[in-house]
Amino acid sequence: MTQGQWRLRVSSDFSSSHQLRHYEGKCENMHGHNFTVEVDVVGESLDPKLGILMDFKALKRLLKEVTDELDHRHLNDLPDFAEQNPSSELLARFVFLRMKNLLAPYPVRLTEVMVSEKASSRAYYSEVQG
Repeated sequence: MTQGQWRLRVSSDFSSSHQLRHYEGKCENMHGHNFTVEVDVVGESLDPKLGILMDFKALKRLLKEVTDELDHRHLNDLPDFAEQNPSSELLARFVFLRMKNLLAPYPVRLTEVMVSEKASSRAYYSEVQG
C-alpha cells in the first residue's frame, strides 16, 4: 500500500552584509546581499476539518522570525558566525536548525532549506536520515 505525503514550501528574504574570512578574493571584503530563503516541510496527514497540512501563514511567520534575526545585520557579528564564515551553506544550516526547533509542535517534518545570494547561486541544507 502506498502512503502519500504533502510538501509545503514558503520563502522569505533578508538583506545583510558579510565577509568571508580567508577567501583571498573580493568576497573577503565586506559586501551585502539580498538573500532569499526557502523552507520545505512534509507531512502525512491533513487537518481533518481544514484539509491542510499546516497553515501557510504560520509557516511564514516562523520563517520570518528566523530571517528577522539576520535582516540588516553584519552576519559576521552574530555569535553563530564568530568563528565560522556566514557563507550561504552555513546560513542554510543556521536557518534549518532554528526552523527545526520552531516546528517541533507542528505535525510536519522540515526537509530542506535553501539560501540564495542571487538567483543564480543557491545553497541547500538538509539532514540525512540514518
